[in-house]
Amino acid sequence: MNAAVTLAPWGPADLPLLERANTPEMTAHLGGPETPAQLEERQERYLRLVGAGEAAMYRIEVDGTPVGGIGYWQVEHDGTPAWETGWHVFPEWQRRGIAGAALRLIIRLVAARGERTLLVAYPGIANPGSNALCRTAGFTHRGSGSMPWRGGDLAFNIWVLDMSPLDLDARAPDLDERFDEGVLDETVWWPYYLAHWSSRERAAARYSAAPEGLELRIDRDTSPWSPEFDEGNRVSHLQTGQFSGPLGSPTGQHRFRDGLVVREAQPERRLHLPRFGVIEARMTAVRHPDAMVAFWPIGFEDRPDDCGEICIAEIFGSEIDDTGGWVGVGVKAQHDPRLRTDFEKIRVDGDLTAMHDYAVEWTPDEVRFFIDHRWVKTVRQTIDYPTQLMLDVYEFPRADGERDVAALPHVLRVERVRTFPPA
Repeated sequence: MNAAVTLAPWGPADLPLLERANTPEMTAHLGGPETPAQLEERQERYLRLVGAGEAAMYRIEVDGTPVGGIGYWQVEHDGTPAWETGWHVFPEWQRRGIAGAALRLIIRLVAARGERTLLVAYPGIANPGSNALCRTAGFTHRGSGSMPWRGGDLAFNIWVLDMSPLDLDARAPDLDERFDEGVLDETVWWPYYLAHWSSRERAAARYSAAPEGLELRIDRDTSPWSPEFDEGNRVSHLQTGQFSGPLGSPTGQHRFRDGLVVREAQPERRLHLPRFGVIEARMTAVRHPDAMVAFWPIGFEDRPDDCGEICIAEIFGSEIDDTGGWVGVGVKAQHDPRLRTDFEKIRVDGDLTAMHDYAVEWTPDEVRFFIDHRWVKTVRQTIDYPTQLMLDVYEFPRADGERDVAALPHVLRVERVRTFPPA
């Protein structure tokens, strides 16, 4: 779906959109069409609830063309205040990813309100498309139910998206790295970026550790770390593990392109390999179009399929502006056939070059993502193997081959990195 999916506030002139959706095909999972009087009452209810602040209703538009509707409204779920959401997309616009895009926009709007931490949906049990959409949007299935509806019984599934903030007050970390000893603790950190695809000399980090925290740095004389496989990319990086095969083999962590072979044998390092729990970094971004910072645990990969990536934060300097910027979060399958990539960019207001907290809460069933302890995304997938932390700043080459040396060094500042065992 390349066209722009947007939401426009539902208005007094939108009754024809309800009428267009009131067909046997569109209402098959809702007990059938409504009468004209019922549609008029529904339209009046939408406008009344929106005016009272108890709901928000929208047209779904594709490049300005109305293609359906979506909204959320106040309910209680198991005695807890919540928002309920529902949607429809006209048949000729279905199977294009439009409903999924609209639901992601609604989730962002609900999360930004911060008033209620639960979003619920009750699609019909016989509606496979809407149930699949809830699952892929990060909702948790919490059972099913039925109720009288339009002269019959409506059987529905219960889906819940928990948007509660990250609470660490009662939890003790098993790693609380402040980088304040003046030297890097190499029982935790391996200061080389995927050196098996290059060499320790080329992949060595430029860094300093001081009471103010860690600085990872790309300097004027920093060379591309692996020109054979990664062109002119420069990086300064720490990781908490190292696994790769013998010289000349294709075995190694983060197989980021085809044709990789080990160029320098590396010692195995199992330093700090969390599996479930909370992983958090407090760090800054770099506002420069050639730079990117990231914090992304990856599978230790001693088994080839155990290679998925949990991208806690990926921030391109080109995507930072005067009022905020975009932070990439989510799961990347890489070469793990059990995973599907579920990654998106979250708009964050404020100065991203100042310190912010980026974290995940990882369980056997899901990964919840947080920025400054505020929930931003849930990925409902199972990642059940140890991961190593990957912390880095990149400088990407320009098409003309020139570098902006006046802007160097590019510096990623990290105040702390913490991990917490499962609750």
